[in-house]
Amino acid sequence: MARKPVRAAIGDVWITCQVCDSDLFRERGVMLNSVGLEFLKMAWADETARGLICWRCGYVHLFVNKHIKLYRADK
Repeated sequence: MARKPVRAAIGDVWITCQVCDSDLFRERGVMLNSVGLEFLKMAWADETARGLICWRCGYVHLFVNKHIKLYRADK
């Protein structure tokens, strides 16, 4: 994996993987495409989410909460 791992929290609640309970992730933006905007060739206007991909098992967690904070993790 090319990117460095991060830890994430919303307020004072730390996020862990729903599958393997790891707290290390890599982050990427995810487009939440809708059929209507795709049909109208306006997919660029769709909402985006923050994807946290579990460093251990690869499960993808999606968040649209703008208050999520990422912290560098010393692996």
